[in-house]
Amino acid sequence: MEDKLRVTLLTAFTPAAWGTTYYVTAEFLPPDRPLFSGLVRALPVGLVILAFTRELPRGIWWLRALVLGILNIGAFFTLIFLAAYRLPGGLAATLTATAPILMMLMAWVLIREKPHALSVLGAVVGFAGVALLVLRAGFVVDAVGVLASFAAIAMASLGFILVKRWTPPVSLVTFTGWQLVAGGLALLPVALIVEGAPPALDARAVGGFLWICIVGTGLAYVVWFNGLRQLEAGSVALIGLLNPVVGTLVGVVLAGEAFGWTQATGMALVLGGVLLGQPAVRDRLMAPAATREVHHTPARPQHELVGSAAD
Repeated sequence: MEDKLRVTLLTAFTPAAWGTTYYVTAEFLPPDRPLFSGLVRALPVGLVILAFTRELPRGIWWLRALVLGILNIGAFFTLIFLAAYRLPGGLAATLTATAPILMMLMAWVLIREKPHALSVLGAVVGFAGVALLVLRAGFVVDAVGVLASFAAIAMASLGFILVKRWTPPVSLVTFTGWQLVAGGLALLPVALIVEGAPPALDARAVGGFLWICIVGTGLAYVVWFNGLRQLEAGSVALIGLLNPVVGTLVGVVLAGEAFGWTQATGMALVLGGVLLGQPAVRDRLMAPAATREVHHTPARPQHELVGSAAD
């Protein structure tokens, strides 16, 4: 139980780190270059990891690394940035909050991990909380943006489930490096074709990229994949809902964004949904009922007791 709790708390580091990327991107990185930012976020980190570990894929792992790199990094970054360009931030984040439900369904089909009823309830509560937290009135629904958002969710959900299903013959750090390099290489031609040559970077941009690369990508993905290997897919997916919570808090503290009762209610719902989906909390909630079932022995009718004595 304590090990699971420790892994859960450690896994929560990842969406917390990802939640800071909204502020860092807006304040420090070059504007209107999302694909370049995704490329820099993935490829250099992956190459540094491989330079230290000096382990390349072998056999079937070349193909698996490519598939996972495209699903979790290359295609995901491209689609999520497309959705961000065509949708208001609140709507994009709300659509992304459907990921836990999709991931639970995929885990049920692909790895026979049946979702717990409380996890499903937690996903619904968390989705409602994200909507209250980040959704604003007056948004415009763009069909391409919506499709891109759902495609990004589907890609990443499938990739995360495959991370659980395929056990690599190397350390988790090396495994993460393979995916980052594969995803970055897949993203490279797309970024060059769509956005052209790389922009000039000042000291602020370099500092922002260092934060996103080291904390928001290298450490974050290693911790995330570790959580996927040790926890239920649904539990990890629900932990991911902490992303907009942290993003909102960073915006309030550092950017002076508004925060009222609607956002506070949404944040409480998200946290409640995340907790409902964690095994440690579920076990505590279900324990009293289970205890009553085990220890409660119905009294035998009086006539049965008399009959037994007569025998």
